[in-house]
Amino acid sequence: MFHFALHHLVKISRLCDNPRLFGVGWHDLRLLDRAPGAIPVSPWTRQAQPQYEQGYIMHRIQLQNMSKHYPGCIANDRISMAVMPGEIHALLGENGAGKSTLMKMIYGIVKPDAGQIIWQGKPIAIRGAQHARALGIGMVFQHFSLFETLTVAENIALGLPREASRNLAALKQRIREVSDTYGMHLDPDRFVHSLSIGEQQRVEIVRCLLQDVKLLILDEPTSVLTPQEVERLFATLRKLAEQGCSILFISHKLEEVRSLCEGATILRAGRVTGECRPKEVSVTDIARMMVGDDTPLVEDYQGATGGEVFLALRGVAFRSADPFGCELKDISLDVRRGEILGIAGVAGNGQEELLNLISGEALLQNGHIRFAGQEVNALNPAQRRRLGMGFVPEE
Repeated sequence: MFHFALHHLVKISRLCDNPRLFGVGWHDLRLLDRAPGAIPVSPWTRQAQPQYEQGYIMHRIQLQNMSKHYPGCIANDRISMAVMPGEIHALLGENGAGKSTLMKMIYGIVKPDAGQIIWQGKPIAIRGAQHARALGIGMVFQHFSLFETLTVAENIALGLPREASRNLAALKQRIREVSDTYGMHLDPDRFVHSLSIGEQQRVEIVRCLLQDVKLLILDEPTSVLTPQEVERLFATLRKLAEQGCSILFISHKLEEVRSLCEGATILRAGRVTGECRPKEVSVTDIARMMVGDDTPLVEDYQGATGGEVFLALRGVAFRSADPFGCELKDISLDVRRGEILGIAGVAGNGQEELLNLISGEALLQNGHIRFAGQEVNALNPAQRRRLGMGFVPEE
């Protein structure tokens, strides 16, 4: 766990220019073959930035024929793709298509069996996660690498060099400045266990922004976020891209990909099945590349009509012992048999406390909860499960 807690990089490298300023799209740039991994730029740009060599700007990263085999499984089969500086590029595919394996090879966690990584125009063998971070590659995993009993500042300090984390007061100030700059406000003194999932993700990203990252990999970053949190995340990613950071975005949510990403590479069964500009194609087109032409994309299900009330809350109130918790006041609702009831709200506004009360993880202070025809106020979680109540927490 400690090893994974050190995985995350980064502050953003500042590029004075972006290839899009020259009126050339990312796809057009990749079609040019004047130099390996390069596109033409103006002389004044070349003088301003060291990464421009001989009139060309390098791809941030290129993968050439990357392959990884496991017993009985080909996870990646001769995968090639490229990402430009300042580009938000999606990597798409069904579960098991090989996306995570490919990203772990870029981040140095998995060693490829074949293929070549070209980093900023130069072939390189990434020896491990520490080497990847030193190059400027950061990754935020789908399952966060945070210690819940430590504060935000303490968790971030674990991923920084000793000289950058020795002065905790100065680090807290940097956390406030960087998080506010990118619209991800964080209180460095809060304990991680008191944060929502969206807020924990901010900790991971801010830990990256405090160092020099050039490529940020995000694995399913919106899978547990509310729509409001997704919008805030996208605003942050667009701002990073404008400043020259390349972003690899893994997701199953195709409308989000169309909204955010300039380019996309699609995998199926470990192979590249297509590339596209998401904004210029439909969700159906992308889905076809992901699953193939023979797989039905839509199935109709008959909606169920609710019957008698099966779960009822009346006047539920709760004051959390956690100083960062949310107080519940006079909550009443009914859930009918065969009904799906949604509870909406921005993270941190009482959803967690309410579900803990319903499941029995927290004791009811005021009000009544009835389930399956009987009052369950005094029943513990095991007793409620025996009545048929299941609970899947947000983690």
